[in-house]
Amino acid sequence: MSLPTMLMVPGAPTPVAPFSHAAEVDGWVFVTGQMPTWPDDDSAPLPEGVEAQTTRVLDNLVIVLSGVGLTLDNVVSVRIFLTEFKRDYAAMNATYRAYFGDRPLPARTCVGVTGLARDALVEIDLIARRG
Repeated sequence: MSLPTMLMVPGAPTPVAPFSHAAEVDGWVFVTGQMPTWPDDDSAPLPEGVEAQTTRVLDNLVIVLSGVGLTLDNVVSVRIFLTEFKRDYAAMNATYRAYFGDRPLPARTCVGVTGLARDALVEIDLIARRG
């Protein structure tokens, strides 16, 4: 096994804490959880509602994936964190599903949490594989 490479992607949102956008080892790419922040202004207010926040988070994940030469087709596993699970689960799923279309879906975990950075409603991280 080779040593991991830590990746920062130009044009991706500024991390809200000390971490890289992704880490890669042996073709596996672990993408840090993305928040519903704007890539060009991380201090701007977050979008309103879970649908808009899920869209922003998935757009940010696509930016990171693209920056390392991958797409959603490379995604193997997804973890989703919701602060209002019962209220937002169905709406988040509808938005999520639109990004993955009719292709086979990656493995996924979705959990309710008590809080996220910047009082976000949703955060998503993922694992992708090259090849």
